[in-house]
Amino acid sequence: MDIIITLAQELGVKKRQAEAAVKLIDEGNTIPFIARYRKEATGALDDEVLRNLYERLTYLRSLEEKKNQVIAGIDEQGKLTEELRAQILAAETMVVVDDLYRPYRPKRRTRATIAKEKGLEPLATLILLQRTQKPIEEDANAFLNEEKEVHTVQDAIEGAKDIIAESISDEADYRIRIRELTMKKGRMVSAAKDKEAESVYEMYYEFDEALSKLAGHRILALNRGEAEKALTVKVEAPEEDIIRFLTRKVIRRDNPYTAPLLADAVSDSYKRLIAPAIEREIRNILTERAQDGAIKVFGKNLEQLLMQPPIAGQTVLGWDPAFRTGCKLAVVDSTGKVLDTVVIYPTAPQNKVEESKKILKRLIQKYGVTLISVGNGTASRESETVIVELLKELPQKVQYVIVNEAGASVYSASKLATEEFPNFDVGQRSAASIARRLQDPLAELVKIDPKSIGVGQYQHDMNQKKLGETLGGVVEGCVNKVGVDLNTASASLLEYISGISKAVAKNIVAYREENGRFTARPQLLKVAKLGPKAYEQCAGFLRITGGKNPLDATSVHPESYGATEKLLEKLGYTAADLKQGTLKGIAKKVSDTKKLSEELGIGELTLADIVKELEKPARDPREDMPKPILRSDVLEMKDLTPGMVLKGTVRNVIDFGAFVDIGVHQDGLVHISQICERYIKHPLEAVSVGDIVEVKVLSVDLKKQRIALTMKL
Repeated sequence: MDIIITLAQELGVKKRQAEAAVKLIDEGNTIPFIARYRKEATGALDDEVLRNLYERLTYLRSLEEKKNQVIAGIDEQGKLTEELRAQILAAETMVVVDDLYRPYRPKRRTRATIAKEKGLEPLATLILLQRTQKPIEEDANAFLNEEKEVHTVQDAIEGAKDIIAESISDEADYRIRIRELTMKKGRMVSAAKDKEAESVYEMYYEFDEALSKLAGHRILALNRGEAEKALTVKVEAPEEDIIRFLTRKVIRRDNPYTAPLLADAVSDSYKRLIAPAIEREIRNILTERAQDGAIKVFGKNLEQLLMQPPIAGQTVLGWDPAFRTGCKLAVVDSTGKVLDTVVIYPTAPQNKVEESKKILKRLIQKYGVTLISVGNGTASRESETVIVELLKELPQKVQYVIVNEAGASVYSASKLATEEFPNFDVGQRSAASIARRLQDPLAELVKIDPKSIGVGQYQHDMNQKKLGETLGGVVEGCVNKVGVDLNTASASLLEYISGISKAVAKNIVAYREENGRFTARPQLLKVAKLGPKAYEQCAGFLRITGGKNPLDATSVHPESYGATEKLLEKLGYTAADLKQGTLKGIAKKVSDTKKLSEELGIGELTLADIVKELEKPARDPREDMPKPILRSDVLEMKDLTPGMVLKGTVRNVIDFGAFVDIGVHQDGLVHISQICERYIKHPLEAVSVGDIVEVKVLSVDLKKQRIALTMKL
């Protein structure tokens, strides 16, 4: 297999693009660096394509390695033919390689190996040849052996049938065809272990659906129901079709003496050996496919959440709501510094509403709070009621936002939070995190394990390694897309920058504490363990505002500084113009990009990126994302009536719909069929996490705490 050609075909890119990307990956370049600064080489392949390419490259290389191991293993046994070698080399999946290796894999003792030990292989061969002109019982007489426990003619024939059944089961072509038939015509069936029991799996108590149509979220739900012992799940294969296929392959002569025995062997081979294995394989394939789909959705949701625009320049009061233990508050200034923390008890059982309002008014007055960030957990709605009452009593304008607090408790109890706030308890840390999530979602959320952020589906049932790698890649992609301020970024943010490890991130912070602010990018080379390769990878993503060189505040890579300065000079500008932000409209002065890029010694794509950056230095890509909804009034679930139209924020997107926060305690579900008028395969085609959408209430179920919404207005 030519891996480069395979990658190019699968990803729909040119061979030279795939070749260049693989070469750059093998040289130790990161995906964000290749996507941003090596566009000429790859023909501008983006992050997503490069990550898919990297994933497939890893799989295909593992596949090649496995093929070589299998070929060597069969060769050692002296059983490798040129035809078999060609079949193995042509295999496109691990499953097919396993099928081909099956007959040669060292086996545990089976009924067939025991029969072979009893010397019954020649009898099995005789039956398979289907040429005998007399009853098999007569030939079987010759194989009776008291010592080997072949006492009767029937013992000999049964043993021979076991050998034939295993040889049918080991035939790779048969397995491939049976797998295809099962996938095409098979069904997934589930039933309740206890029909009377109430559970979230009730819709699967009598479930039956074609494998070819089975949606990913159903597969994951069935798996979980089975694991929790609420359901029995099985694959119903098209058994008659399969037996007919095997019979046609195995019984090649109309021999009355061998045909019945071979029919028995075929049936036994399928039911005892092939069917259980194929069912396991198919369920694994379906699960893997469903997990890949769910991981992809989780990744997209996470990206949208991380790329939510920061609310800059405001002093925020973070509010971590609770009942018995009180609501923890933290006042955070516009730079993210915690100014004050306090606990108030406006909710049950204490209900000290007036006392709490006094404390809140004092904090708002003292620190100039303009925004309250409330976590959406326990006691959130009760807290919201108090906040709305308070806002009506204030002379100044203060608004509030309900923030998804998923993962805040995980962060507040973590080693990182303890290091960041050694004198705070977990509640104070959580309140500070809730405030900072609003000020800079990306900088705060990178401190939390992405799996705990709450924008996925069945994340605990996933292949955790794969999920971790994908989500880590998403966080890395977002952090590098935005870039970070080298003089203010935390170690937890820096470690996601291209080329920077956890240890190097800590060393950067330590260097900063010891030597003061960075004033130029090349100073990074003085940081412990940060060598020339790491510098090349990270420099363009780290910004220095107010440094010696104005280009250090942009995403222009130091390797292009010479060309950029030449460009500015050619267009009649200086570095001072860049500093003062007077380069707007510079793109209009660049006409013949081909000629200009040749003069400057850079590629056209790099030139375009430099010009774009000079027009809007260090522009934050998050500016384009929808802003959070700021509220000043409260709504409760009992206030909702069908037909009511509201504005809401998409909190989570899953395979069958989207959950929208409309300002009541429970997020409402917009089913996929209610998202838009046109047909969509997946909700992500129409909505993303963080989108601000208009929805209409379809129904409200107070008992089950469910709200059905529609976006078809």
